[in-house]
Amino acid sequence: MSSEGKEENQKANHIEITDSEEKDTSIQAESEQESQALGQAEGEPEPDEPVTEEEEELPPPTPGELKELRQQAAKAEEYYDRLQRQVAEADNLRKRLAKEKQDAIRYANESLIEELLPTMDSFEMAISAVRNSDDNSIDSLKTGIEMVYTQLKRTLQEIGVTEIDATGQAFDPSQHEAMSRKKTDEAEEGTVLEQTRKGYRLRDRLLRAASVVVATPLDDAEEETEQ
Repeated sequence: MSSEGKEENQKANHIEITDSEEKDTSIQAESEQESQALGQAEGEPEPDEPVTEEEEELPPPTPGELKELRQQAAKAEEYYDRLQRQVAEADNLRKRLAKEKQDAIRYANESLIEELLPTMDSFEMAISAVRNSDDNSIDSLKTGIEMVYTQLKRTLQEIGVTEIDATGQAFDPSQHEAMSRKKTDEAEEGTVLEQTRKGYRLRDRLLRAASVVVATPLDDAEEETEQ
């Protein structure tokens, strides 16, 4: 074979190799494009693209709108000042009521003590009279004690305290406290025979129940023995 024939065969082989490489390159590019298309179809995120949002610019307010805004701002400031004053007044009222309540609890018995002070004076006068008496008679002491008792009783009545007189009355568990029972035929069953300690009420409220002795009927054997 001549040299010219060899050169022609080499050129033909080179062309075939080049064509095959170009085909391989094009096939590889097509496969990459197909894979990208499949990835997008399956939900693969696409590269971020700059999003341009057009900002909507508001028009400037009109003179009428400016005037209305100024009026609303003035009203808001007025309401805020009024609210602050009301809050301060409410706080001062709460403190004043708390102090008045505390003082009322602390000095609740002030008026009662004022009413009892003259009784204390009478006690002191009676004690002084007995000490300065030459004969130290029992009569002067008795008179002084009776005066003090009368004055104290009158003071209690003036503030609404009344005694419970239970003797001879039917036993009332709301006002009487039975300390003992006594068998007798001189009174009906349940009658108060004796009052061992007085009871007291403050207007309609019970302060202390009266301690009493209640009558019970005699047994049949006891009645026959007495007869």
